[in-house]
Amino acid sequence: MADESQPGEVATNDDALGGEQAAAKIDQSSIDQLLDQAQSGLAAIDEQPAPLPPGVKPFEFKDLFGSQAANEQASLDLLRDVQLDLKIELGRTQMHLEEVLRLKQGAVVTLDKLAGDPVDIYANGRLIARGEVLVLNDNFCVRVAELIAGDATS
Repeated sequence: MADESQPGEVATNDDALGGEQAAAKIDQSSIDQLLDQAQSGLAAIDEQPAPLPPGVKPFEFKDLFGSQAANEQASLDLLRDVQLDLKIELGRTQMHLEEVLRLKQGAVVTLDKLAGDPVDIYANGRLIARGEVLVLNDNFCVRVAELIAGDATS
């Protein structure tokens, strides 16, 4: 079976298309015509747009510039008004609602951690560190022993 297409033409084989479509030929003049249409379309983009109706203003993008910092090092003054919810978790327990309702002043709730085990430190609900509980001048304190990096949650 000889190929009868001329240079610059693309022919499809009826057998390759399953006989459903007739053979299609695209000659070089059709390709040139499509390229000319595409180039004229691109040129039309660069042309001045039609004048706007009266009372309509074109939208103008304004340059957005941030203000420069007063000094190059950030200080803690930047964070003075930032809310931070800090929680220290001594341990956890599970109780039935009935047991919770029976709690009274002086009741003892057993937690899942032993005395001396590290406590979890949460900032805004995210585990950030572990530490140990201390008593300093009759106040409870937590000494940070380990910082938790990444997305560690429990």
